[in-house]
Amino acid sequence: MKKVLSLIAVAALSATFVACGPSKEEIEAREKAKKDSIDAVLKQQQDSIAAAEAQAAAAAQAAADAEKAKADSTRIADSLAKVKPGKKH
Repeated sequence: MKKVLSLIAVAALSATFVACGPSKEEIEAREKAKKDSIDAVLKQQQDSIAAAEAQAAAAAQAAADAEKAKADSTRIADSLAKVKPGKKH
């Protein structure tokens, strides 16, 4: 009799655990939400890297423009220094 009651108790507990677990649809929905979240984070990371690269490129271009302006200014100053006062060209 004890064995029968033990088997019934084990069967009842097993049925309870199985019935309370998540369904297949719930598991799939949870996995899809996790994948979507990971994809969103990866997209934000790529966008952040692209923005940083664009900012670095803009800074490099600004530095190149400043160097060119400095070279132009020096060239003009040198050409003006070569001109002798009182002489027209």
